[in-house]
This record gives sequence, C-alpha cells and structure tokens, in this order.
Amino acid sequence: MNLNRIVNRQSVNKVSICYGRFISPHLSNGYRDVSTVSVCAPASSNFDASQLPQNRHCTIFSSYLHSASASQPDLKPQFSSSAPKLDSDDSGGDGTTNEFLSRFAWIMRKKLSEAYPECDKPTVDGMLLVIVDKVVYEMEKGNLDQMLGSDISSEEFSEDLWRTVWEVSNSVVEDMEKERKKEKMKHFLQDEEVKEMCRFAGEIGLQGDMLRELRFKWAREKMEEADFYEGLKRLREEEEQQQEERGQEKAEAEGETTTGEETLVTEEGEEAKVVDLPKRHGKIKYKIYGLDLSDSKWGQVADKIHKAGEAIWPQEPKPISGKCKLVAEKILSLKMEDDPSSLLAEYKELQEPRKVDWIALLDQLKEQNSNLHLKIAEHLLSETSFQANIRDYSNLIAAHAEENCVEDAERILQKMKDNSILPDILTAKTLALMYSKAGDMDKARQAFETYKSHGFKPDTKVCNSMIMAYVKAGRPDLGEQLLLRDMEITEIVTEEIIMALLASFSKLGDAAGAGRISSTMTTLAGIKDTLESYTLLIEAYARVGDVKKARNNFDHMMKTGMKPDDRCTASIIAAYEKKNLLDEALELLLKLEGDVGFELGVATYTVMIDWLGKMGLIDEVEQLLGKIANLGEAYPLKIQVILCDMYARAKMEKKALQALGVLEAKKEQLGANDFERVIRGLLDGEFGEEAQRIEKMMLAQGHTQSEDLKIALATKVALKFNRTFRRT
Repeated sequence: MNLNRIVNRQSVNKVSICYGRFISPHLSNGYRDVSTVSVCAPASSNFDASQLPQNRHCTIFSSYLHSASASQPDLKPQFSSSAPKLDSDDSGGDGTTNEFLSRFAWIMRKKLSEAYPECDKPTVDGMLLVIVDKVVYEMEKGNLDQMLGSDISSEEFSEDLWRTVWEVSNSVVEDMEKERKKEKMKHFLQDEEVKEMCRFAGEIGLQGDMLRELRFKWAREKMEEADFYEGLKRLREEEEQQQEERGQEKAEAEGETTTGEETLVTEEGEEAKVVDLPKRHGKIKYKIYGLDLSDSKWGQVADKIHKAGEAIWPQEPKPISGKCKLVAEKILSLKMEDDPSSLLAEYKELQEPRKVDWIALLDQLKEQNSNLHLKIAEHLLSETSFQANIRDYSNLIAAHAEENCVEDAERILQKMKDNSILPDILTAKTLALMYSKAGDMDKARQAFETYKSHGFKPDTKVCNSMIMAYVKAGRPDLGEQLLLRDMEITEIVTEEIIMALLASFSKLGDAAGAGRISSTMTTLAGIKDTLESYTLLIEAYARVGDVKKARNNFDHMMKTGMKPDDRCTASIIAAYEKKNLLDEALELLLKLEGDVGFELGVATYTVMIDWLGKMGLIDEVEQLLGKIANLGEAYPLKIQVILCDMYARAKMEKKALQALGVLEAKKEQLGANDFERVIRGLLDGEFGEEAQRIEKMMLAQGHTQSEDLKIALATKVALKFNRTFRRT
C-alpha cells in the first residue's frame, strides 16, 4: 500500500524543536510531494482501525511484553550486529522490552528513511524519537491495545503511521518468538532421551540428513510435550488459586476461623473441636453412572446373566474314572458293524453326561476312527442329553458330503426335517456342493435355489461348483446363464471356469455359445485371449463347418504374435476338411511352413489321414503314416479307427482285420462314434459277421446305437437272409 503523510506537520515541528532546528518551507512542500512510498502493510487500502484490537498479533504483542519479565527472567536480549540500541535507562533490567524497542527502532528507521529520502539523519532520528516515545508511553500505561483500537486519525500520528507501527510491532514479536523457540530447541536437542534415540538410529544404519531430520523431530516432540505439561501445571495453579480465593471468601462470609479434620489452634490460642464423620444410617447405596445398584432387581439381573453365560461359555467335561472309564474304552474299540446302543446307554447311566461330555467322547472317536465317529454322532442326534441343534445336523451332513456319501447325508437331512428343523444357509450350501459334485443336477439346482432364497449373495465356491457340474452334464448354456446372472464377473470369475465353458461349447459344436464365452472373457472378465482359447474357438467353428470364421480367428491369433501349435493347426485343417477344400488347406500348411517354420505333428497328420482316407487315397495315407513313424510316435487310437474303416471299404481284408484286432484290444477306450464308424465301414465292405461282433461289443460297453445304425444292420441281415433263401 501507499504510505501517505507518515508524520503531519505538527509532528515534524516538534521534532525540529527537539533538535534545535526549524523546518524550512520548502521541506513542507517536499513533504506534501511524498505520497507514494512502499512499505509493508496490509494489502487492502480500505483499512479499518477498529479491527486492530481483535487482531491476534496485537494481543500476542501486548501479552508478550507485559509478561516477559515474569515468565522468562533468564531471557537475554539479543541484538543484531547492525541494529542500534535505543538510548534508554536499563536500570529496570527488562531485557525483553529493551530487545523489542531495539528491533522496533531499527526497522522503523529504515521505513522512515525510505519514506523521506530528502531528510537528513538528525531529522529521521527526531521522527523516530517521537514515534518510539509514544510507543513507550503507551507501553508504560499498559493500554497499547486501546491505543491501537482507538481512532487512528489523532493530532500527532496519521492513520498510515499507526498501521505501520502495528505491523512492525507484530513482525518484531514474531521474530522474538522464533528466537525464543530456537533457543529452547537447542536445549532439547541435547536432551538425554533424544541423544539415546539418535545413538540407536545410528547403530541401525541411519545417517546423514535422515538422522538429522529425526533428531530435530524428536527434539520438537519433547519440546511440545514439555509445553503441554507446563500448560497443565499453569492451569492447575490457576485453579488452585481460584479455589483458595473462593474458600477465603466463604470462610469470611461464615465467620469460621478453622478448617480440617484434625484439631487446630486458632489465632487466640484456643483449641477447636474435632470434627467427626456422621454415623451411617440404613443400607449402603451403590451408584454407578447414575444407576442405583443397591436395588434387589439388579440381583435378579445378575442371576439371569450368569445363566445365559453358562450356555455360551465353554465348559470343561467331567473326569472319567472307574467303571465309566472301562465303558468309554469299549466304545472307542467298537467296529463299524457293531451296535453301540447298549454301551452308550450304560455310559449315560454311569456318567450322566452333558453335551460337552458327549462332544469330548466324539473327539476321541474322531482321532481313532472317523467312520465310527460319524455313526455314533448320528446315534446321538436322538439323545436328549446331547441337546442336538441345527449346527450338529449341518456339521454331520458336511462330513458325509466331504466323503461323497450322498445317501448318508440325505438320511441325516431327513432326520433333521422330521425333528422340525429347517435347513439353514450353511446346510443348503453344503447340499449344493455335494449334489453338483455328484452330478445330480436336479437336486443341485433345488439346493442352490434354497441357498439363494435366504437373501445372501451366492458364494463363489458354490457358483463355480454349479458351473462345473453343468459343464460335466453337457449343459454349458445353463452354466453361462448362472455366470452372467448370479456372479460378479469382474471379481469372481476365474480363467479356469471360462475355459471349461468354452471347451464344453466347443465339444458340443455350439459355435455361437463359444463366441459369447470368448467375448465375455475379454470384455467383462478382463482375461486376455490365449492360444488355448483361440484353439477351442477354432474347433467350435470347425465342427459346424464355418471355415470363414475359423480362418478369421486363426489370422487374428497370428497377428497377435502367437505361433500356432499342432493342435491349433489340426483344428483349422479340420474346418477345411468339412468343406472339402483341400487346395486351401495345403496352401495354408505351406504358408505356415515357410513363414513361421511350422512342422506337422501327429494331430495334423491325423486330420489329413482321415480326410484322405474318406477320399480313398490309400497310397497318400500310407505315406503320411510313414511320416508319423519317422517322428517316433505311436499311432493314436483314432488313426486305427480310420484305417479299419478305410481298408474295410476298400475290401482289403487282411489290413482291415489287422486294424480291427488292435481296436478290439482297446475296446474300453472307444466311444460310441468310433464303434459306429467301424461297424459302418465293415458293413460297406461286406464284413457282416465282424460288424455283428463289434455291435455286441458296443452294447457290452454300455453304448447305445443310433437309429441309422440299427436300420443299416437290419437291412444287412435281411439281405443276407434273402441270398440264403434263394440258394436253397
């Protein structure tokens, strides 16, 4: 802000008189021209003088000056090397006031010199003397706050001058406070506890700036702690002083001269009477937080709390001794086929067990024989002293479910319902996991719906188990529905579940479902595509004969930098085989061999052999068989099925029967489709007896025939009967 007329004409005249000089008229004119001098003042030009008393710095300034000698008697004045000392009487010994005035005069001299550059040093000294004299006068009167809060526009000093005095005083007080804290900080830096912590920090490897910062931090904390306790001490002293004053006032009002419990002597020398405590009448009343606990109703409450605590507080089982110990040993030595009823009844009669005693016996059984433990635990469900609850039933059901004993778990569940105990959420969860693991989808779905009906969010383990059960049952669509409806995909779904659904859709030839799962994996679950996911997707499109989409996914995989393996290449070749596009398939194989150095493996050779075998190219098939032999790999079972079908259709009896003999030796590994292909090939090659033998073998393995195969076999038998009838 701009400093306008720091000292008016009357003040300048007074200064001139003090120094025996008179200000010339041109100095007055020059004084009027000084209108824009930069000083440190508030930013706002609209300064309100009434705000000064409420200012925090002003209050600190006044309280600091008037209490310095009492609170800090050992504080020595610290003068700047360049700041002049104020010529004043130091006989009072007030070092704090002397330091304040020295700093104040030094700063005000600079501001006056900047405001009046034309004035010489004696004139500036005179102005400074007038200002300091006024400040000292107000300090001696003790009403500096009143002076700063009064009307600023007085006869001697202008408004800007008072504002400057106020700001300089605040800055001086702040600097002095910083110096005081700095000196106090030096004392706490040498504190024994701080030095001990620094030594420990140095021993563990802290050095340099970090150790220095920690030392200052610990010292500052010690200083703050000391200030806190000093404040508490001061508050305690003030409170004691106030209580003492109130006691004196009360004593004067009542006219008493003695107080206390022991005999005291008054000023006249007479002994005062001993004050005794009054005798108690009636019952003692116990009050805690305003509650009268002496009432009899609280005794009843305590009894109820004690009874309730007995139900939840763990109890110790009774010690077993004598004949009861012998019965317990017999129970522990029982076998699964033995009936424990008589021994349990005898144990009950001798021991009179509580539930904790029965549980202790079951724990011993569980350590020795877990199956016997479950049998006796089931027997105790109907025992009155056991006091079976819903948790006992659910734990027993969970134990049977863990052992995959579905019938035993259902038997416990039925007993639970017979005793009018409804399954809770834990029991429903256990049943859902058990049925999904056993593959009973109807009961698993029913248990899962019961589990959700309790209003809780489906558990991750239960949802994953249900999805895997749907996958094993060949219903990945239901698993997908559960995945999108009941699970938070971004948090719960795992790559294992996604890949299981994708593999199931691919195996069933559901290309649309496989595409949806692949999209869910990348967009919702945030799982990146892998070579396995691309292979399964290509297999799905290959099974439905969609060559275009299969090739698009194959090319997209190549662009991402993934190198196709033998299985992935076999899948894309199988897609071309569906449409009989041999030229395109061979072109792709040549491209892969040239670009990425791909070498055909057993899986790709198998697809090519199947393709060429259906076309009747026996020589080319045998060449590929030689390449597989060069790889050192044994022929997979699928190749034996292909060879049996191809040689039978070509009526090459020796080779067909040779391949058939290999298949008969591995009949357990053949599926229904493999059996049907072999039977059809034998029928087409007119190997009727062998076809009927393989049919019986297929039925013995538990496979069912398709309607087309039944018709083909019936037709073949009818034609054979007609030929025999005509010959006869």
